[in-house]
Amino acid sequence: MESAMSYNLDITPNYSYIFEFENEFIHQNSRKWMTENWTVAFYYVGVYMAFIFGGQYYMQNRPRFELRRTLIIWNCLLATFSIMGACRTLPEFIHVLRNHGFYHSICVPSFIEQDKVSGFWTWMFVLSKLPELGDTVFIVLRKKPLIFLHWYHHITVLLYTWFSFTEYTSSARWFVVMNYCVHSVMYSYYALVSMGKYPPKMLAMTITVLQLTQMIVGCAINVSAHNYLSNVPPRACGISQINIKLSTAMYFSYFVLFSQFFYKAYFSPKSGKKAKTEPIQDVPKASKKVEPNSYPRQRNGVVH
Repeated sequence: MESAMSYNLDITPNYSYIFEFENEFIHQNSRKWMTENWTVAFYYVGVYMAFIFGGQYYMQNRPRFELRRTLIIWNCLLATFSIMGACRTLPEFIHVLRNHGFYHSICVPSFIEQDKVSGFWTWMFVLSKLPELGDTVFIVLRKKPLIFLHWYHHITVLLYTWFSFTEYTSSARWFVVMNYCVHSVMYSYYALVSMGKYPPKMLAMTITVLQLTQMIVGCAINVSAHNYLSNVPPRACGISQINIKLSTAMYFSYFVLFSQFFYKAYFSPKSGKKAKTEPIQDVPKASKKVEPNSYPRQRNGVVH
């Protein structure tokens, strides 16, 4: 969907430094590739689901893999990537809100079309949803509990983000920045736990609260996008009605599922106590190293 606004240097923030790989980003090429290939994501989802159920069946009567060092590296890489993504997309987001307003932040995809830095990291964000499926590989091979929320979230985020990039969905500016920021905290937490370093219990709860907040804001942005789309001239807001419907359904379902998880983990009389202590594993030091990331990994949040 083409932007209604012509090129304007004032739309981009004054970056102190731009990497060469960011400066070489050509958004038209990325969009062309995604338009031609986004449906391949359905095949990836098929392989992913086959691995989940086939892997669990295969591991049923076999000893679990430890994979502790691999898990530490994995979480550190995702934490570093998310922090970098947040640092590179947040300046454009703040700049647009301060200088061009709420409408621009929702309806004009200048963060892809006119900002090479934000555009590159939006492209990386979209592509990253495929390797992030690797979170589930660790759960299956380490024989940890795998809840519906975890794999449902991974599948829907992958399909939605790949589809949305073909449209240059303008409201994705909000979704990308929120997800990078939340994942920065979440994967940093996972990295610490996988190393045997246990943060305060409150941090695990805070991560889930941040994820719930992300879902609420996501729904609110979709409502605003719908209102703008209904009251501005055609093509003046860079988002389609079908995208709004899909995004709203996705974010609302996440909110319901995360709310249920939040209640069971922290307030349920039967499981609340266990859920509260599991993230920091109050067990003897000899066994701590084989249990990190067992429960909080089920909170793997979004997109969103």
